[in-house]
Amino acid sequence: MIPRHRREIKIPTLQFVATGDLVLHEQHDASRTAPLAERLSNDGMLKNPPVVTPIAGDVRLIVLDGANRSTALARLGLPHVVVQIVDYEDPDLVLDSWYHLIAEFPRDEFAAAIQNIHGITFTKANVWDARAALARRHALAYIVCPNGEVFIASGEGDLHGRAALLNALVDVYRYRSRIFRVSTDQFEHLGPYYQDVTALIVFPRYVPAEIIEIVRSGARLPAGITRHIIPRRALRLNIPLAKMAEDKPLAEKNDWLANWLQKKLSSREIRLYEESTWLFDE
Repeated sequence: MIPRHRREIKIPTLQFVATGDLVLHEQHDASRTAPLAERLSNDGMLKNPPVVTPIAGDVRLIVLDGANRSTALARLGLPHVVVQIVDYEDPDLVLDSWYHLIAEFPRDEFAAAIQNIHGITFTKANVWDARAALARRHALAYIVCPNGEVFIASGEGDLHGRAALLNALVDVYRYRSRIFRVSTDQFEHLGPYYQDVTALIVFPRYVPAEIIEIVRSGARLPAGITRHIIPRRALRLNIPLAKMAEDKPLAEKNDWLANWLQKKLSSREIRLYEESTWLFDE
């Protein structure tokens, strides 16, 4: 039998970086910062590192995944953190969108609140026209109601301005409802799993160049709308926070990390799972 060809798999790029060099492209959940910082402090370990990508000509690194962790680690006063660095042009890296399914927010109150957002207008449509308008960026987002009604949210402005309008929309329900991240706009696939649903907010799909432009302009997208699917994701590192807190140069800490990784490889403690996986302890 001829053996099946297997491409060589690269080990994830792990590195200590200055905490102050991390920049978010979306809002963090402020309500989670203090509890997460406390949990990290009690554990004394960073299990899953934030995933970041460099900005050309800039010392800063964009946090693609791990906004809440990055904010919590900064709150602990750590000068350096361990991150996984990825190439934003990696063909295996996918940038998609999450949609917000909101629940436990009275529908009449939600409808009244969004009508008061300055700069956004809502137009009734069918789902196919709404999808097309969003794809062409003629819409900021669209809203699907449990009764099947669809409303296109429209607003003017550049990428920075449109991000501000999206934040205004999300702020309406951000702290007044339960938010579930979903990847379909079809209620028939969501109904069996969620109760007391108010509405479904469908956001546009961005490209990496737009995320970089948003960061460079000083803007942020709402929390939880970008979905970065990271190839060869590094999980369960269990790096001691005490190591990050040490008053030592970055180079010295990265030498320690390189030796730590080499020992892990030598003792076969690193394993790659290529199957799709569900985790039930998150």
